Amino acid sequence: MRMLIVDDEVKLLRALEQTFGELHYAVDTAKDGERGLELAQAGGYDVLVIDVMLPRMTGYQIVESLRTSGDSTPILLLTAKDAVDDRVQGLDSGADDYLVKPFAMKELTARVRALTRRTGDVMGTKTQVVGPFELDLVSRTVTHHGALLALTAKEFQLFEMFLRNPGQVLPKELILDRIWGFEGPEDTNAVEIYVHFLRKKIDARRTAGERTERASYIETVRGVGYVLRV
Repeated sequence: MRMLIVDDEVKLLRALEQTFGELHYAVDTAKDGERGLELAQAGGYDVLVIDVMLPRMTGYQIVESLRTSGDSTPILLLTAKDAVDDRVQGLDSGADDYLVKPFAMKELTARVRALTRRTGDVMGTKTQVVGPFELDLVSRTVTHHGALLALTAKEFQLFEMFLRNPGQVLPKELILDRIWGFEGPEDTNAVEIYVHFLRKKIDARRTAGERTERASYIETVRGVGYVLRV
């Protein structure tokens, strides 16, 4: 498993490099935003851990640049800010998760494991067609009527769960456990936030007929969770 850590706090950077190295990750590091982006664009990483406040380029700018170019590598942002607006900005930029400093190393490693967890059996079926959607487990992509949906790694994990269980009500607790793991996300509204992101991206692709047929492919089951209707 290859990872890139971008942080200008040298002591923290070295501590993270040692911790993940002991967990058998191949770790590259960068101390400023420009170098971090350069390494990330070279590709080949399974996960990126990026601090928000960096010299030369912010973590938000790195994420936005990568997502604009179509890079869907899982990204976790580290931030000293814990205001809701800052968290939302991080997720809107395209990050998959965030962690507020100071943090417990155990929580960070759990978040990274959750981001890199492969859902689905790589030895089984490589593609699955559900209504107008096609799930490709090899390229980790989803298309709608053949058009690629630009999903982050976390959005892909969530939509994959829906596509594997069409018509089945998925409780929020089950989604939290499957997507974020036992520790769960810091924001208890994470499921609602990511379902909202998914709906926006799917709605932007829907045809006029699809808009007339249903308000959304992902329906809310009040007090329980969500269900994919196709």
